[in-house]
Amino acid sequence: MKFRILGPVEIHDERTGVRILPTGAKQRALLGALVVKSGQIVSVHRLIDELWGEQPPANATNALQAHVARLRRLLPVPEPGSGEQHHEWIVTRSLGYVLRLGRAGTDADTFHRLAAQGRAAAAADPEQAAELLRQALALWRGPALEGSVLGDICAAEAAQLEENRLTALEALYDACLRASRHGEITGELEELTTDHPMRERFYDLLMVALYRCGRQAEALSVYDRARKRLVHELGVEPGPALRARMESILQHDPRLAVPGTAEFTARIHPMPLPSAPLPSGPQTGPEAGPDATVLSLTGEIARLRSRIERLSLEQEALMRRFDALVAHPAAGQ
Repeated sequence: MKFRILGPVEIHDERTGVRILPTGAKQRALLGALVVKSGQIVSVHRLIDELWGEQPPANATNALQAHVARLRRLLPVPEPGSGEQHHEWIVTRSLGYVLRLGRAGTDADTFHRLAAQGRAAAAADPEQAAELLRQALALWRGPALEGSVLGDICAAEAAQLEENRLTALEALYDACLRASRHGEITGELEELTTDHPMRERFYDLLMVALYRCGRQAEALSVYDRARKRLVHELGVEPGPALRARMESILQHDPRLAVPGTAEFTARIHPMPLPSAPLPSGPQTGPEAGPDATVLSLTGEIARLRSRIERLSLEQEALMRRFDALVAHPAAGQ
């Protein structure tokens, strides 16, 4: 038996495939609240508030009892002669009611378990992590507790589950990037940035995926789109992580390289830098004295400083150009 809340609330017998769906919003809200608080006593007062809010009926306690009785009749009982022990799903206590799952489970518990396993495997085995996370996300059939959110219990749980779903999606696409599957996920990430425009992590992942596909200009345009949306909706600039991602793309940071490539390997195990050409004049060697060595090193340091200054100027010019393109998109086109 599985109590499902990752979508419309229902009871599913995994052996027979039979699905039991409560009829009516009150029945769905009651079952949803009891599943969310399974194993805990939910007071009569709190259940009345969950079902009717600030406008309970005059005989609210009796009305709740009637709903509980109807819900009990919906829950499965062993077939006569099956040998299965009878299990009382909803137990009445002095203060309220408690749903006892027994050997049954919930799809939410399965989702949390698979998502946690996926996140734990991300560093060592990103392919396996992606598979586990996709299995977890496949359990969703729609918005959590869809059609059951009448009161605080289901509303709070639905919001928390949705946040967990988005976190699992972020972990999934991070694992895909670790597994060098950037070309497969750009379309999915585009949809997520549209569906969740205030969530900067999806923009970040999309920028990396596009950059690794050789689409640097599109990656930078994603940052521009994110910035405009955040400024328009919230009045804030993108956070430090997204700004840092944009700068790393502008600078072709080797840390953005695809895992397994020469660039990525060089980042993890850098090769020795080739020596710069020695300056004209006395050369160092077995017969060279201290003065010649000092002169050689001085010239090398001067060349390195000149190179650093030139790179800094190029970076500033790129940043000024980017700022101009952001300020005047028509001119950029």
